[in-house]
Amino acid sequence: MSLSTSHAAEKQEVARRSTWTSIALNSGLTAAQLVVGTIGHSQALIADGIHSLADIVSDFIVLIANRQAAAAPDVDHNYGHSRYETVASLFLGGLLVAVGVGMLWRAGTRIVNLQDIPPVHAVALAVAIIVLVSKEALFRYMLRAAERVRSAMLVANAWHARSDAASSLVVALGIIGSLAGFRILDPIAAALVGFLIGKMGWTFAWDALQDLSDRALDQSTTEDLRGILLGTPGVREVHELRTRKMGDLAIVDAHILVDPLISVSEGHFIAESARAHVLADPRVIDALIHVDPESDELNPLPGNFPLRSTVSDAVRAAFAQQRIPVESLNLHYLSGGFDIDVVLPASIAHDAASRLKAIDFAALRRQLGAHEVRVTQALDIAAATSGKAVGTPR
Repeated sequence: MSLSTSHAAEKQEVARRSTWTSIALNSGLTAAQLVVGTIGHSQALIADGIHSLADIVSDFIVLIANRQAAAAPDVDHNYGHSRYETVASLFLGGLLVAVGVGMLWRAGTRIVNLQDIPPVHAVALAVAIIVLVSKEALFRYMLRAAERVRSAMLVANAWHARSDAASSLVVALGIIGSLAGFRILDPIAAALVGFLIGKMGWTFAWDALQDLSDRALDQSTTEDLRGILLGTPGVREVHELRTRKMGDLAIVDAHILVDPLISVSEGHFIAESARAHVLADPRVIDALIHVDPESDELNPLPGNFPLRSTVSDAVRAAFAQQRIPVESLNLHYLSGGFDIDVVLPASIAHDAASRLKAIDFAALRRQLGAHEVRVTQALDIAAATSGKAVGTPR
């Protein structure tokens, strides 16, 4: 099992275990809050109970998103399903905003009608304190698990539990004030709970929306990835490095600069090595590495250079006039000019060097718009003639 696969499996298991723990705890707390809040006439405790009920709904959303995000890439989702977690965070944020607005509205209605607020019973305070302690313990447990597997969705759910603890503290203070004779403090506490819930929901929704809009990784992480690419043997420079979030992970696109005169296969090998190094980073889910022979800023376009077929016909015709066979051609399209490497067979006749001098290389360069024409021999790559005879020296 690969490192990324092992991490995904651990993350899924941690999400499942911590979320079911949250569901079990919230189910008991919700029942206690709603029942005691109704009996004890505490609007704040009822509001907190609705909040806990929203927690249960959000926990089930997390479970569904966690299972879907772990699915392998398919024909409809070539990069996998990691963004299901981001969608879940967006939905969770929207749910919290809706719950918060509803609680604010209800609390406002109660404040307007103060005469209808009945006295709060002391049992409501006991339940509020129990909820406060339970939610804070749940937050610490869930955050520790989320940070261990580096899951933004689980971190969001953990802080949701912390917002529950904060709202329960407000509820407890409101109930204390109401018991002391200030009945208005109970609906005010309910309104504050609604505000806290709505604010937290907006934060989650906004962050998720940014990730769905292809938000990049932070600058520090991006520079880490640049360093990994530059550390690959054969990579001279890295430019046009771009990242975009895919759930908790990211997709990386980069251009690497390599020696312009190496073979295509060697350039491909360097690119695949760089890609493997980046994919070894647990923050990356996929990477696309483009090979450049030189900076795109220096040579952004191929230029007005001839195609291989045109070059091949002209070179072979010129060499054929002197009865010299051509084994292969290597073409170099560079900002400094268009260069041609002519490779002759290893078994070429000994008098080929004298016949090479009869080829008008200057005319061949002008015909093809070449900066330089170099002639080498297969196997030993021995120069068949001097640089001055075969082309313009560098």
